Amino acid sequence: MTDTSQSMTTKSPLVRYAPLAIIASVAVVGAFVLRDYIGFDALRDNREALIAFRDSNFVLTVVGFIAVYVVIVTFSLPGALIATLTGGFLFGTFFGAAVNVTAATMGATLIFLAAQMGLGDKLRARMETSSGLVARIKKGLDENQWSMLFFIRLVPAVPFFVANLIPAFLGVPLRRFVISTFLGIIPGSLVYTSVGAGLGEVFAQGETPNLGLIFEPHILLPILGLCVLSVLPVIIKAVTGKKEL
Repeated sequence: MTDTSQSMTTKSPLVRYAPLAIIASVAVVGAFVLRDYIGFDALRDNREALIAFRDSNFVLTVVGFIAVYVVIVTFSLPGALIATLTGGFLFGTFFGAAVNVTAATMGATLIFLAAQMGLGDKLRARMETSSGLVARIKKGLDENQWSMLFFIRLVPAVPFFVANLIPAFLGVPLRRFVISTFLGIIPGSLVYTSVGAGLGEVFAQGETPNLGLIFEPHILLPILGLCVLSVLPVIIKAVTGKKEL
């Protein structure tokens, strides 16, 4: 065992659980305190000030936006969807999507690391020593990690914070988590960022954006197609009985 591994295993419970406890505490407080301040109305009422600040401080706006988005995602605060819309509103569809995906991945990674440090090692060890159904589930996930990681990112019904915690509890390597998160959230981010990019016209008409756009057939069906592609290796393995393709 390396010195790094030994230091991780000898950390006190307080040190191991502190990051996860802080995130959970801030999430609970933020859910009550911020829910009336982060929303579509706030974006509409402050749109002119945001645009003016962006035009005079573009780089600072990008950096500040990423920082705020990372905090929202890390602490599971209300407003992640509004933040994505704001990214499109401020930076356009494609650059805004790049900023949104980068910030969301950074925040997700922080949650992943906190969960892995606090509970991941214990749960993984328990699953590895289990038998029966739990052991089969763990084995199946280990053999198809890439497919399952992309699947839970692409399916619109899987909450973002849940998709951050499950891999941490199953011992998914950090590099694999980061890559699958970054690539897997691109389709959904593009959809909502494009909605945000059109908010100027929506505001001018006094309307509200269609946030259910992702569930419309012309959007949902291609995403579901990607979901099927993500689990296709699992299906082929099950049909052919081969462990490797």
